[in-house]
Amino acid sequence: MVAGAAIAAALAVAGCAPAGYNAADYGNAAEPASNDVAASPGATADPAAGADPSATSDPAAEADPDATAPAGSDATTELPDDQVTNKLTGTAVKRMGEVVEDEDGWVLYRFDGDTNNPAKSNCNGDCAKVWEPALTNDGKPTLKGVSASVVGTVTRADGTKQLTIKGWPIYHYIGDKTPGQWKGQNVSGKWFVIKPDGAKNLTCLPAVSKPVAPPASESSDSGSAGGDISY
Repeated sequence: MVAGAAIAAALAVAGCAPAGYNAADYGNAAEPASNDVAASPGATADPAAGADPSATSDPAAEADPDATAPAGSDATTELPDDQVTNKLTGTAVKRMGEVVEDEDGWVLYRFDGDTNNPAKSNCNGDCAKVWEPALTNDGKPTLKGVSASVVGTVTRADGTKQLTIKGWPIYHYIGDKTPGQWKGQNVSGKWFVIKPDGAKNLTCLPAVSKPVAPPASESSDSGSAGGDISY
C-alpha cells in the first residue's frame, strides 16, 4: 500500500507538470507539494474557478487602490525597449489554467516575499537576476485579458519602475526556457504564477524546488548557487 501511494503521488505530480517536463525538475517528485507549502494566509477557493477547488484567489489581492504608484509619478531613467514589458495578456495554459504572459508569451510570477499593500519589491541583487522584474517606462502596457484597474507600478530600490498586478510586483523567471513554460511555480515555496486578478495560481503545485543559479558572470555572490538561497 505504501509503495502504491508513493507511485500514485509521483504520477500525480508528473501529470501536473507542464508538458515535456521531467517531474524531477521540481524536486522530490514522489512527495506532493501540498505537504511542503501552504497557500498564502487567507487564500480561499475561487468561485470563478468552477469545479477546480485548487484554483485559489487571494483576498489580499483586494488591496488598497493606492497601493500602486500612479504611472509617471517619479522621474526615472528611460529604459531601452528590450528591457521593458510592453504587453500583459491574461490567457490559459495546459495544466495550470489562468496565467499572465508578456508580449513574447513568457509567463509572469509573483513573490511571497513582496508586499502589495503597500506595493514593494524585495527581490534585488542576485534575486533580480534570476527573477527579472517586468520593468516599464510609462506604466501603460498594452492589455488583453487583464483589467487596467489592477495594473500599476512600483519604484524599485534602483529607481526603475516595475509593473504590478493588484499591487503585486511581477517577474520573469530565467529558468523558463521557452514561452509558455512555468518552471518557476512553487520555487522556494515563495514564487507562484500570477493570475490576471493578481491572485497566485495554485491549480498545479509541484514540489518545492530551488531556483536556478544567477548567471555566473553576473552573480554578486559566487557561492549562492550551492548555498542558502533565500529567493
